[in-house]
Amino acid sequence: MEPDYVRLDPEERRNKFMALFSALFGSVSLCAGLIPACGGVVSLVGILCGVFGMKSENRKVAILGLVLSAAGMTISIVYAFMLIIKK
Repeated sequence: MEPDYVRLDPEERRNKFMALFSALFGSVSLCAGLIPACGGVVSLVGILCGVFGMKSENRKVAILGLVLSAAGMTISIVYAFMLIIKK
């Protein structure tokens, strides 16, 4: 008996993985936001994966990834401004 993911359309499988990667990168971006350059890049990757993941059946996971990535981007921007003002 084959697993369910083998029977999926390749495009749908890619979109499901993008939704999962969006949630992963979004949660990592929350921690990486303390290093603004890293947090910004990870957040952008999470947002891009979330946009592509919205086309899958895992739409809720993609939305979660987008929200987490947006929060990580906000943390990165705020922390960057705080570092600039401190100097």
